[in-house]
Amino acid sequence: MKIEVLGTGCAKCNSLEEAVRRAASKLGLDYTLEHVKEIKRFVAYGVMITPALVVDGQVKVSGKVPSAAELESILSSAARPSGPGKCCC
Repeated sequence: MKIEVLGTGCAKCNSLEEAVRRAASKLGLDYTLEHVKEIKRFVAYGVMITPALVVDGQVKVSGKVPSAAELESILSSAARPSGPGKCCC
C-alpha cells in the first residue's frame, strides 16, 4: 500500500503523518509512506486544502486530520481486496 500525506510541513500535516504511521502500524499493514511537500503534486490530485491523505493514488481526506478510528477505518478498507476474483481466502 502506498500512502501519501500532502502538506507543506505545518503542524497539522506533521500530525497527520504521525497519526497515519500509528494507525498503519497498529493494523500491521505493509506500506510505504511519503510526505509530499510540492504544491504541484497537490494540484495533480485536485487537493486545494491540506493536509490531505492519499492511499494508492486516491484522495481519502482533505483539509483535516481524521481521528484515529477514522484513519484505521480508511486504511483497513483500502487494504482489503475488492472486485471480482479478489478474495481473502
